[in-house]
Amino acid sequence: MTAAGLYSGPIKERWRRPRFRGDLAAPTAVAEDVNPLCGDRVRIMLTLDGPTIADARFAGDSCAICAASADVLLETVHGRSVAEALAITPDDLVRALQAEIRPTRMKCVTLPVSVLRTALHAA
Repeated sequence: MTAAGLYSGPIKERWRRPRFRGDLAAPTAVAEDVNPLCGDRVRIMLTLDGPTIADARFAGDSCAICAASADVLLETVHGRSVAEALAITPDDLVRALQAEIRPTRMKCVTLPVSVLRTALHAA
């Protein structure tokens, strides 16, 4: 597979024009983690309104797959309940990204999911 073949259209689009990248002024819940194997770092900030995720943003330095995963994840959970957000799996993101992610790159998809779960459990 060529380098151009590694990234699906949705990954390229979310990398170039993320919809949920940025900071929240006063987040209710925040978590950050890093993948020491590749250096991806993701910070997720959430504003909760009772059991609902009212707003969500991410920041960090990461590869295209990880950034796209974070962006799709936060779009998916925005406006949903904490319980619905906790039910999202990495497989859900892979389907949304319309990509075949190699096993060596799955941590790029799972990192945003684990950071989101940490933020929600800490809230």
